[in-house]
Amino acid sequence: MSPNQQTKTACLARAAAVAALFAVHSVALHTAAYAQMQTPSHFVAPSAAFELTPVAAPSASPAAVRAVAPSGMSPATSNLIKPAVVPPSAPVAAAAPIACSAPAAFTHLDRPLLHTMRYLASGAPLTIVAIGSSSTAGAGASSAAASYPSQLAADLRERFPGHDITVLNRGVNGQETDNMMARFASDVIAAHPQLVIWQVGTNSVLRDRSLEKHAAQLHDGIDQLKAINADVLLMDPQYAPAVIAKPETDDMVEQITLAAKAENVDLFERFAIMRNWSEVQHLSFDTFVAPDRLHMNDWGYGCVAKLLAGAIAEAATRPITSAAVHPTVTAAPTKPGVQ
Repeated sequence: MSPNQQTKTACLARAAAVAALFAVHSVALHTAAYAQMQTPSHFVAPSAAFELTPVAAPSASPAAVRAVAPSGMSPATSNLIKPAVVPPSAPVAAAAPIACSAPAAFTHLDRPLLHTMRYLASGAPLTIVAIGSSSTAGAGASSAAASYPSQLAADLRERFPGHDITVLNRGVNGQETDNMMARFASDVIAAHPQLVIWQVGTNSVLRDRSLEKHAAQLHDGIDQLKAINADVLLMDPQYAPAVIAKPETDDMVEQITLAAKAENVDLFERFAIMRNWSEVQHLSFDTFVAPDRLHMNDWGYGCVAKLLAGAIAEAATRPITSAAVHPTVTAAPTKPGVQ
């Protein structure tokens, strides 16, 4: 064979070897890729291990994670199973607390609480009776501690540290005005309170009672409470879907307002406060009303208690004349010749 033929044969042999090597490599890569696509989702590559470089969360970055190829696997193939780096989740912001507020015109008490003022000024134990129906008892609250009387007591003790303040919860589910009056002797008068909070009107509206008859009962009840030398504070119905659905609700609220003025006692305008939450502050009923759409929930009771405590504290510390706080006791006139 001539030298030229030998050179040509050698070149052809080398080319064939390169082509064969290329073909084998291509088949291997194709087989690996095809197997990767056909691998079930639950397949775990044998001996796969991932080493995580310890870093302080949540500052993890792609550079903090590196893959280690399994034994016997080429770097090119190991890249196919390299885990994706998941960026750290953004911290979930806590829901902002809902502010408890109401216009001062609805929370201000028109008259000073003179009996309450005297007891606070003297340091004597102060007793408050909260009488009413289910929204005094605490229906809709998660616990008795979440009722408005319980939260009122806690708030007043914070406002007047060192004072012995008791708030007695005398609410009974389902009762109307006359039912509450029947309990005055045992549940109110017997406790010798300096302040009586009378929540009234809701059940009479829900049961379509006569407003005229209710007006007479209301005035009679106020007179009985005033006769025990206690401050009297009325509380009108709650602004809740089940209550405002009744056509007589606005008339009942007005009746209680007029009775407070006529009897010269204070009124905590719960109905106006809660309507402000809904119509002005645009709070949903779910914010302050229980799922039954009638009673208040923990937030509602808590906000009422907070606003009421502020109103009581202001009316019981309002600057007035000393004579009003410590009235002079005048002896009854005697008949001529009688000592």
